[in-house]
Amino acid sequence: MILFTSDYTEGAHPRIIEKLAETNMEQTVGYGEDPYCEEAREAIKKVCEAPEADVHFLVGGTQTNFTVISSILRPFQGVLCADSGHINVHETGAVEATGHKVLALPSKEGKITGQQIKEYYDLHWSDESREHIVQPKMVYISHPTEVGTLYTKNELENISTVCKECGLYLFLDGARMGYGLMAPGTDVTLPDIAKCCDVFYIGGTKVGALFGEAVVITNPCLKQDFRYCIKQKGGMLAKGRLLGVQFLELFKDGLYFEISKHAIDMAMLLKDGLKEKGYEFFMDSNTNQQFIIVEDAKLQEIRQKYGVTYQERYDETHSVIRLCTSWATKEENVKAFLHDM
Repeated sequence: MILFTSDYTEGAHPRIIEKLAETNMEQTVGYGEDPYCEEAREAIKKVCEAPEADVHFLVGGTQTNFTVISSILRPFQGVLCADSGHINVHETGAVEATGHKVLALPSKEGKITGQQIKEYYDLHWSDESREHIVQPKMVYISHPTEVGTLYTKNELENISTVCKECGLYLFLDGARMGYGLMAPGTDVTLPDIAKCCDVFYIGGTKVGALFGEAVVITNPCLKQDFRYCIKQKGGMLAKGRLLGVQFLELFKDGLYFEISKHAIDMAMLLKDGLKEKGYEFFMDSNTNQQFIIVEDAKLQEIRQKYGVTYQERYDETHSVIRLCTSWATKEENVKAFLHDM
């Protein structure tokens, strides 16, 4: 069985495994206060061109999302996001479980706009009974989105401007950030994200690490006591150096970007090949997630040899499926899939 179900079906890049084995018997202090974590923080700040930022390492995406969001919002405040956003549909109510409502906005191709944010903000503050309604205080976006689309630099800057004007914090989920940064046609860079966002994270779990996400806090107002929040939410890994070793290796010699580009190359091979065979795409994506429309009978045939993700019903006889490539996807597996299609 060849899997195109996700970008974390393999373990970790061999260089990371080698480094973890090489440093296995070293003694270091715990909880992310070791030399490897410190060096990794500096490497990330350098590539983000954000020398004053704080960098923290957590284990997984859901944990990172609810820890960041709950650390910032007061009890009566909520977070705006696309109705397809990960915190709204794929985290089992984790954010709500911390006591904060997710305020979902209708989205087009997984994205929301600065205008939508401003309209929601104005609607809340013009309501005379607003004290009875959850107050919007944060905006959550992901790059890439849940459907593989990307924000442009102009869209990101527009959202950032609206957030600043309205006093809203902007939080970007970068679980698949590497694949967004290396997608053809994108004009968004890591320094752009650092300039526009109050806080964001760089995903490792889906981009070559065994596990781990790197939270980057650029807004000074959000830095204080964040480690207390990590600890309280169960995110402070005792053997924190395991995270530092991985991110240090990912950001050494551009490995993070190199392996992200490989995933994109495989996705584009898949995309071009399926187009040549006449398949229709549900969503135009230049990232590692591709969404195609297939006959139900064909889907059953595909599943005899390949793992794919059912997305949604298209019509009475067709389904939308997601194909996901990764840093470890083999070209021969893509070509085999195309042959069988």
